[in-house]
Amino acid sequence: MDASVALSELFGLSTQVVEAVVTGPGGEVEAARTSSGARATTLAWAGAELLSTVGAIRDGEPVERVQIDLDGRSLVALTDGARTVVATTVAQPTSALVAHDLRTALARIGTGAR
Repeated sequence: MDASVALSELFGLSTQVVEAVVTGPGGEVEAARTSSGARATTLAWAGAELLSTVGAIRDGEPVERVQIDLDGRSLVALTDGARTVVATTVAQPTSALVAHDLRTALARIGTGAR
């Protein structure tokens, strides 16, 4: 499945994701549902930095997901090792549900899943 289709499905199912971006192995934006291209680039960068920084804190251990709570929303970065999805959410999201929805979106990319 194409990354943009996977994001469309994500937004069709999740009531907690506000905006999201999918990046490829090199960090390039593959698909985004944001207010602008600049916003997509900013979210992609923020997600990569979060995952990298937390990995460094954990002595280089790979990190699958990082969530930070901000005033009025959260920022979640989740990776499958190849692609990453970075999303903003409503305030006080159900973290496990958001993580499940983001994992599902990543799993569908590159498959024939419908």
